[in-house]
Amino acid sequence: SANSRHCNHRTRALHPNTTRSIMGVTKDIIKEGDGTNYPKSGDLLTMHYTGTLASNGKQFDSSVTKGRPFQFKIGIGQVIRGWDEGVMTMSLGEKAMLKITSDY
Repeated sequence: SANSRHCNHRTRALHPNTTRSIMGVTKDIIKEGDGTNYPKSGDLLTMHYTGTLASNGKQFDSSVTKGRPFQFKIGIGQVIRGWDEGVMTMSLGEKAMLKITSDY
């Protein structure tokens, strides 16, 4: 179908099992960042996250629930590949939903 032929970073209305990009990560921007300051590999980042399952929306982890932001170095394998690649595309202050395939 026309909906499944092309997949870009702004894909929205597809079933979670068919939302797939070449990278294994799609991003929906919730709040734009400054558009200037992007993380570089090795930068120490501090951010909040909430992890939910695509199949049923069930939350499996959250820094918000734990009451403290998560701190890590980006781009060096400290976190899952989907974060290393997806978060690198986010500018300072941006809030986004990363949809990451299970193999990522």
